[in-house]
Amino acid sequence: MICPYCHRVVSKVVDKRDNNESGVTRRRRECLNCKKRFTTYERVETISLNVHKRSGKVEEFDREKLKKGIMKAVKKRDLTERQIDDLLDDIELKLLNRKTTIVKSTEIGQMVLTRLKKLDTIAYLLFASVYRDFNTIEDFEQAIKELKTK
Repeated sequence: MICPYCHRVVSKVVDKRDNNESGVTRRRRECLNCKKRFTTYERVETISLNVHKRSGKVEEFDREKLKKGIMKAVKKRDLTERQIDDLLDDIELKLLNRKTTIVKSTEIGQMVLTRLKKLDTIAYLLFASVYRDFNTIEDFEQAIKELKTK
């Protein structure tokens, strides 16, 4: 495993936890070179999902890419990485249980918005501003009005 700090390949597993419910194994590792610790997750890769982008391009679903996008949008909020991982697990499970292996990126974005709205309304607005491409204050006002009415 490559250390995210010094990029060396020498590390040892300090702690390992299996989550039988989601099928994810969490490993806490320590780099033998720089002595810093980092976490890795191992999950069974089952079905290949493809995402149909707004541009018309089709690419493979990348959980980490989605996670980075969410984390970037909500980085100043009090959402834990565990909450984001749970949100991603829920979305991924819903996507894998569909009959089709191609999903529109807009559907994924809407799934994220729905779950963020329940967790943190400000995080919802921050993600929505990127996802819906807010350009004016009126765009924010409209989103806030929608939140208040629901």
